[in-house]
Amino acid sequence: MTRIRNYFLTGLVVAAPIGLTIWITRWFIDLVDTWFTPLIPERYQPDVYLPFDIPGLGLIIAFVLLTLLGALTANFFGRTVLNFGERLVARMPVVRSIYGALKQIFETVISQSNASFREVGLIEYPRKGIYCIVFITTQTKGELVDKTGHELVSVFLPTTPNPTSGFLLFVPKQDVQVLDMTIEEGAKLIISAGLVEPSRKTLEEIPDAVPLGNPPTGSS
Repeated sequence: MTRIRNYFLTGLVVAAPIGLTIWITRWFIDLVDTWFTPLIPERYQPDVYLPFDIPGLGLIIAFVLLTLLGALTANFFGRTVLNFGERLVARMPVVRSIYGALKQIFETVISQSNASFREVGLIEYPRKGIYCIVFITTQTKGELVDKTGHELVSVFLPTTPNPTSGFLLFVPKQDVQVLDMTIEEGAKLIISAGLVEPSRKTLEEIPDAVPLGNPPTGSS
């Protein structure tokens, strides 16, 4: 019975991630299909003359439409139309606040997508002697630095087991230690509540972590 139980648990560990990944992927594809497939006239939809459905058609349509929209807004005419529309939105009291906030979020995320969450850090939080893993986002700039008089780093402190929620902290640069673990390893450690640990080599190097921005001694 013990062996059967171990085999069952091993099979569950193998099958559950695969099954959930397939289910979530299919759910997302179906959701996008329900949004964009109706844009095709009914007589031109593949379901009319094919005996089977084509999953992902909505993703293709969304990709083409977004690409065309980006190409249109990249020229003078498109920018003119966009600016005119934004001026109209700016006159709407509630809508302008929502639009402005969302636009700023998307512009920030896309412009810094190559640099965001590229390092895992270690800070003492909520008090000295207690350590938390954080994801380093960017160097803090502007009024926060001027008011505090410190060189600050913006870090995201995720919660367990849901790393999509957490706290935005502005920490002095010298108080952040950069770890050698990858973002994926840090996320697994947080989601699993410490059960899924990084490689042994990474754990051994954590006490030797260096302050942000200073390369390890002897590194190239």
